[in-house]
Amino acid sequence: GLMNRLSSQSSALTPCGGGYISATGMKARSWVPRRRLSPPRVTWLALVSLLSGLLTSSQAKVFSRCELAKELHRMGLDGFRGYELADWVCLAYFTSGFNTAAVDHEADGSTNNGLFQINSRKWCRNLSLDSLNLCKMYCSDLLTPDLKNAVVCVMKIVSGPKGLGYW
Repeated sequence: GLMNRLSSQSSALTPCGGGYISATGMKARSWVPRRRLSPPRVTWLALVSLLSGLLTSSQAKVFSRCELAKELHRMGLDGFRGYELADWVCLAYFTSGFNTAAVDHEADGSTNNGLFQINSRKWCRNLSLDSLNLCKMYCSDLLTPDLKNAVVCVMKIVSGPKGLGYW
């Protein structure tokens, strides 16, 4: 999982806006469907994806590594719950490729949303799915270039017993 990838990263550091970020060995995650979908389900997912894309396409942002590091530092994630800035940047890279509008559809009908791919089953509310909504926000709130909601939710997630192991 992600924690294995994090621990297998070499300790080489790259300068980034006055700080340093580990950046070796990063590879993009492939987005492969986990099971075969029936035609009605494919149609429904296509419609939801299209609407999601229309609602967020004007708001999508793909951060550069350094730009994201600066923003996450400004928002207080560096050192939060013992996780360094490099951990957060690595998480964002492996989950979304630094894309705030990334949405990944799971076999159970839930979605992983935004920069940190926060799941709708537990953390945010989609219009089409019941959720615990522990972050008390709509999943669409996680798809904007303004990272405030994503950071608030990710802080709540890592404050739980699994920490970054949730991913």
